[in-house]
Amino acid sequence: MDAGLLSVVLCIFPQKEVKDVFSAIVFEAVYSLGEHVVPGQQDRDLPSLTPVLRWKKGDKIAQRNQTWFEKNCLSEDCAADLQLRGKLLLSGVHRQPYLALGGVKNISVNISIFNAGDDAYDTNIIFNFSRELYFIKMWQKEEKGIVCELLDLDVLKCSVGFPFMRAQTKYDFAVILDTSHVSGENETLQFLVTAKSANPESESKLFDNTLELSIPLVHEVDTTMTGMIAPTSFVYGNSIDSTRFVQLENMECNFQPLNFTFQVINNGPSRLPGSTVDIRIPNRLSGSGADMFHVIDMQVAGNGGNCTPHRNPMPCTVPQDRDSIFHTIFAFFTKSGRRVLDCDRPGRACLTITCVLSSQAKEEAISIDLQILLNTEILKRDSSSVIQFVTRGSVRVDSRAMEIPGGLSEDTSVIFEALHSQEPRGYVVGWIIAISLLVGILIFLLLAVLLWKMGFFRRRYKEIIEAEKNRKDSDESWDWVQKSQ
Repeated sequence: MDAGLLSVVLCIFPQKEVKDVFSAIVFEAVYSLGEHVVPGQQDRDLPSLTPVLRWKKGDKIAQRNQTWFEKNCLSEDCAADLQLRGKLLLSGVHRQPYLALGGVKNISVNISIFNAGDDAYDTNIIFNFSRELYFIKMWQKEEKGIVCELLDLDVLKCSVGFPFMRAQTKYDFAVILDTSHVSGENETLQFLVTAKSANPESESKLFDNTLELSIPLVHEVDTTMTGMIAPTSFVYGNSIDSTRFVQLENMECNFQPLNFTFQVINNGPSRLPGSTVDIRIPNRLSGSGADMFHVIDMQVAGNGGNCTPHRNPMPCTVPQDRDSIFHTIFAFFTKSGRRVLDCDRPGRACLTITCVLSSQAKEEAISIDLQILLNTEILKRDSSSVIQFVTRGSVRVDSRAMEIPGGLSEDTSVIFEALHSQEPRGYVVGWIIAISLLVGILIFLLLAVLLWKMGFFRRRYKEIIEAEKNRKDSDESWDWVQKSQ
């Protein structure tokens, strides 16, 4: 090529979405010599010389040029100043300061971002949250070019105002997440929101680029308890056939079998992580008396928990008769109508059975079955004709759960009655007959003595009879004299 200047004009257009406006656009032109051809006959012995380009060893044979984007900044370094604000809102009408597991389906992370500095290029907001949450959608009141995409199951990236967020502008939007699969293993649900851009930002202004939001997780439940017993009443006494009762081996006591069934029901809306049930049965007729009940078996249905074992070391206790026969007879005739044994009354000795239950889903019920024997020998020593037992049951939820205010009652009561046959013992009947005869004889003797004291047995009946006879004879004589005249 002859000496001269060759110009080539290229027209280049940037792409629509430029992701880096701070780095220069580099143009590089690489050149080299083409094939060298010498025209004419080549009859010389030596070959023609080949031209070469002058270049520096280690460098490419190229020309580079850098073109920078024009900057329109208020500060020298085009620093942005991103400011994040946010809050959590629960779906529906829930306004509690906690998230009720199972009762709240969605949670909204409301974000407000403001740029107080220069135009922020490539502004992104990163959401980090639990993997038990599921991204549903992003909502914005007005379309402002906010686009969100999941980078991972627990990472969401939202691009704000691409390609850049103007200075002194504010964007409001909400990220809605599904909470129906949150297990509640952690006590709080936490969110980490971070705003960043490609612009530099002063270290003193980075404090409001990160936002930490959290809300307590609560198992909100409405538990209730029900109870029943079989039989609800029974008759005891000396005249009752012993075959109607249960007798333990090598024991002379007659026991009345009782079957209790309690149910703990979780009415939701959350899953109940666990609960404790206390069952209280009045166990003594008096504070210093013997224990009446003997626990045979305790079972929680479906392996839903376990109960503390309880055994009466002396189930067959026969109280000794320390009262006199007269006191026994008096007690028989003065039996009161009803006696109530209730564990809610102060000073009452009760048998307490505690059961720890496992977790319960919404609308799930766990049953507790108790088989208990009642020593009727102790009841025979009581002066009441009817003894009413009031058994109390209550449920306490786990510390991680919260009862709904104004919900169903967590307490229940079960009532059964022991009815006396009202028939005295054999020796009491004999003594009643003997005492009745003795009293009758004493009354007869008393009347006799009283009549004797009044002179009833000391009257002169013979003289009275002779006087009466003489009076009649004189009357007859007088009648004859008158007739003869």
